Amino acid sequence: MNARTVKIPGPDHPIVIEPTDAHIVVTLGGHAVADSTSVLVLREAAYPPVYYIPRKDVNMSQLERTDHNTYCPYKGECSYYSIPAGGGRSVNAVWSYEEPYPAVAAIKGHMAFYPDRVDAISVQDAD
Repeated sequence: MNARTVKIPGPDHPIVIEPTDAHIVVTLGGHAVADSTSVLVLREAAYPPVYYIPRKDVNMSQLERTDHNTYCPYKGECSYYSIPAGGGRSVNAVWSYEEPYPAVAAIKGHMAFYPDRVDAISVQDAD
């Protein structure tokens, strides 16, 4: 197997991971797939922010692990899950870095959702 390139976030490609006080609810087909007040927000370079939800706050019974995986030189190997209730639109709708690189270790045990593969990712600010 070829060695993977590993890159460290820096000024040319910043990655910042912070907790947010927001209450995040991910819904599909009228059901909450995830509901959490312990969310991390990851801001990477010029990409839109991504909410990483603790696995304990994701209804894993609604997900199905797939064989799909990708690699990010900043974060590591990425695994994917589909949400069968969403049909073809929700294939590989959820991703997780199960053994992220040290620079982004905070996202271990968290999952993220593609906004266009679920009905909504609702963000409610804490009072």
